[in-house]
Amino acid sequence: MAPRIEYVAETGSTNADLIARLADGELLPEGYWLVADRQRQGRGRQGRSWLDGPGNFMGSTAVALNAPDPSPATLSFVSALAVYETVLPFLAAPSALMLKWPNDVLLHGSKFCGLLLECERGHAVIGIGVNLSAAPDIAERKVSALASAGPAPARNAFASALASQMALEVGRWREFGPGPIINRWKAAAHKPGTPLSVHDNDGARITGTFDGLEENGALRLRLSDGTTHVVHAGDVTLEDH
Repeated sequence: MAPRIEYVAETGSTNADLIARLADGELLPEGYWLVADRQRQGRGRQGRSWLDGPGNFMGSTAVALNAPDPSPATLSFVSALAVYETVLPFLAAPSALMLKWPNDVLLHGSKFCGLLLECERGHAVIGIGVNLSAAPDIAERKVSALASAGPAPARNAFASALASQMALEVGRWREFGPGPIINRWKAAAHKPGTPLSVHDNDGARITGTFDGLEENGALRLRLSDGTTHVVHAGDVTLEDH
């Protein structure tokens, strides 16, 4: 189904809007996107706020979760790859772009994209924010905008390209399973042996080196004693950045 994009001037959160509509029993067609010029209550992972900005992209879509589909958690990799592939044509130096577990997209080592995946009534609601024209000042965090690497695309043109790429990646995810998606993610991500620190959901900090991914997408962290710790959720910092 061809993507359909609805633009609104302002809302609280595009993710919250789609979740509420699904909870009310609305049937959202796959490929539908809600894109806002401004969000008053944009959200990121672990309850963080996501700051908007004029000309930046803020939107959400819903993917139906059918019985034969792969694990919904692997849609994080699908979404990150969709952003990665959409952004690549706008960069003079593709090597400036890198993926970071679990679903961050980095530009010159700085975060310029946020993704949030939530489930509601048999759907995965995926929110994506991309700093196209400007990045906010955030204490102790490196953030950037696509405009820092060259002319940024117009928001609506970017939305159309992202919606089409997302539809393509979701189709691949359903047809071939998560294996090829995860392999492509690894090819564009930090290399094995990269020093990492992980803050898990309990606040504990674990350091080690990247040792690949499990089949389900969980992070394998090689510890200093040679053992491997598997991380299913948490925030990752690249220690050499």
